[in-house]
Amino acid sequence: MRTVPKSYYKHFSNSEQIDFQKQSSLITLPHPRAHPFVPKDHPFFVQTDLTVHEMGPPKTVRTISQEAFDEVVKENMEDLGMDPTEALQDAIQTLSLQGVDLSGIVKCVPGESSLKDNPLIQSLERLKQLDLNSKDKFSDEDLNEMMGLFDKLIELCGGNEGSVNAAVATKNGGVELVCSICYKIRCGSKRVLDSCLKTMALLVHDVQSTETFRTGGGPKLLVNIIIDGNEDPEILNSGFAVVAASATGNEVVKESYMELKIDELILEILSRQRNDSIQSLYDAIRVLLTPDDGRVVASQVYGYARRFAKIGIARSLVHSLHAGLSSPSLISASIALKAVAVNDEICKSVAENGGIDALLRCIDDSGLQGNKTVARICCSLLSKLAGSDSNKSAIIEKGGMDKLIVVSARFSDDASVLQEVMSIITVLSLRSPENAARAMEAGAGDLAIQAMLKFPNAQQLQRSSCFMIRNLVARNPENRKLLLSNGVEKLIRQAKENHEICKDAATDALRDLGLHDYNK
Repeated sequence: MRTVPKSYYKHFSNSEQIDFQKQSSLITLPHPRAHPFVPKDHPFFVQTDLTVHEMGPPKTVRTISQEAFDEVVKENMEDLGMDPTEALQDAIQTLSLQGVDLSGIVKCVPGESSLKDNPLIQSLERLKQLDLNSKDKFSDEDLNEMMGLFDKLIELCGGNEGSVNAAVATKNGGVELVCSICYKIRCGSKRVLDSCLKTMALLVHDVQSTETFRTGGGPKLLVNIIIDGNEDPEILNSGFAVVAASATGNEVVKESYMELKIDELILEILSRQRNDSIQSLYDAIRVLLTPDDGRVVASQVYGYARRFAKIGIARSLVHSLHAGLSSPSLISASIALKAVAVNDEICKSVAENGGIDALLRCIDDSGLQGNKTVARICCSLLSKLAGSDSNKSAIIEKGGMDKLIVVSARFSDDASVLQEVMSIITVLSLRSPENAARAMEAGAGDLAIQAMLKFPNAQQLQRSSCFMIRNLVARNPENRKLLLSNGVEKLIRQAKENHEICKDAATDALRDLGLHDYNK
């Protein structure tokens, strides 16, 4: 058996970090034509254990270096007599079946192309040369050339094959390279820096790449760039796009940004008169406050949201809603505000700053202008705010129930809008017989029946209908007869039979309707 060259393991060396530790070791997998029993010393594969300390069980990832993959293809040709195309396809199929992650591997047919022919690799290699040849700064000629190279990378990593090419770039040192260049030009050419940041936002696409970004000092570098360019909307937009991309799915990166007080930086930018062009700012807020790292036992984002609200970010986001549908930030700001509103106190503060008034006005206007996206997003945020008992009363007093029924009629052909409307009514009616009676008077019962009839295959809508019906009748016996006489029992039983996710909700609704055979 051959000895694996040390270069095969260059992507799997131990990282200088506390929270994450990569461990490299040989795994044993059979060759495509080998005996079915696994040999103990097969040379081609590497198994890495990504151990997340105090964050959950370790995740094992089987990977292979580019050199080792090429060697498998070569062996297929030389030892097994395959033609180049067959050798490549066999290697891909066999390794994939073995559970080896081939992302980032350039798959070339030997004799027809090579790694050096790949345009993405060519762009990276040229950027590496320019980076190595420079000391602390680049010449104007170099910057012009780099601009074209970054544009090429953006084209390759942002198109139909974007995720595949981003993985290739990451595996070939793209994240480290772009960080190095960003550091050198952060106070130089804004155009090149903007392209550099846009490239980075495309390259940090998974846990491995975001970890590379973090361990290379990416968060601190990025925050400094945002501080230096805080008067330039393009730099800010590109910079916060990197914040959003790098914090996605990585709890430790989120923590790094919070330690760098990115919340205060966000508030400073939000407090300015106009920030409509910085759409990625709102994406960054949403990502920083989303518990999306599956390895984490207990995320810290709830505490971050309270910190955001405490310094005034919730209040600033409410101000973004007051411009209504004329604001290009309305949808993004609503989604960000929903991420911040994590407790009763914050929800009440949103209402105190005019948030409910602004949302009800936006919901009205969305119906008049036929904007389904605004209707759905604003209803979703209103549902979150309605979790506060004091806000429930405010929504009812401001005519919210009638406005919801009106907007549901205007978007009766859109299941996603109807689902959000019913979610709000469900929350408003929870433990409130007065609100449940008001909902029935406004037409919530008819809404549920018509929606279930019109969208029998919309699982989430069917489930939302069952939830709403339950709350409409749980403390209002008078509503049971009205709904049953209109055939709601049959619709609920159909939902229970046809959709697994509806079973519990449908059973509860049938029980609260007073039906003794609700378990059938």
